[in-house]
Amino acid sequence: MRGKNKIIWPVACTFVLMTLSSCSGLGRQIADNQHSTTIVKNFSDEGIQLEISFLAGKAHNHPTFAVWLEDPDGHLLQTIFVTRSVATGYFNYGDAGDGRWQRQPGRSIRPAALPVWLHKREDVADGYVMPTPENPVADAYTGPTPKSSFNLSARTKTTLTNRFRLLVEVNQPWDWNRYWHNDRFPGDYNYRTSAQPSLIYAVDIDLSDIMPAYYLNPIGHGHPSGDDGKIYTDLSGHTTATDIFRQIKVIVKR
Repeated sequence: MRGKNKIIWPVACTFVLMTLSSCSGLGRQIADNQHSTTIVKNFSDEGIQLEISFLAGKAHNHPTFAVWLEDPDGHLLQTIFVTRSVATGYFNYGDAGDGRWQRQPGRSIRPAALPVWLHKREDVADGYVMPTPENPVADAYTGPTPKSSFNLSARTKTTLTNRFRLLVEVNQPWDWNRYWHNDRFPGDYNYRTSAQPSLIYAVDIDLSDIMPAYYLNPIGHGHPSGDDGKIYTDLSGHTTATDIFRQIKVIVKR
């Protein structure tokens, strides 16, 4: 009997450890979802209520992103949210000059961060202008980058069309891969601040026929150097960038 116990005990122990590990992982996932950050943005008392949930993926590591609305013709209706770093031109890793980084917070102008949104944003009097510490995006639209999964609760302006599109643009620096590698465009400093270009998600919403929930899907990427605001539909070179957000879900309330 002692011999049998010596054989059975490690197996039983392994089973218990595997069970505890599985439960622990599930517990962390549940806890992450239950205790996620909620960002609140109210732009009017009469707008549409948007409840947007972002589920962080395995590649999520303090990305910069923007959320906005467009009409069916692609014209900006309003920005909902943009991370404070790109909105102010002040990042955790600043620009030390000559294409070098300083390993501390500081000023850094990065047109490749969110080029699609940057070419559409509000408060631009004379065409495309990058936000800077001296000329930042208005605080009403901005906030810090959430560390993990989060919710965005926003009441829109009252000037929405009956049909509109909700878009999210996300970018995470230094996520090089075999296609978007750091020597792809030699000497292009703006590209080197981005690596895999920004990823754009979108969903179309019709207020005359509201669905219980909407899920945003990737539709393309921004210019790798931020030279224009076009959406490039070929995503074959993107890898980890598609797992920054595992899911983006929105519930619309009138």
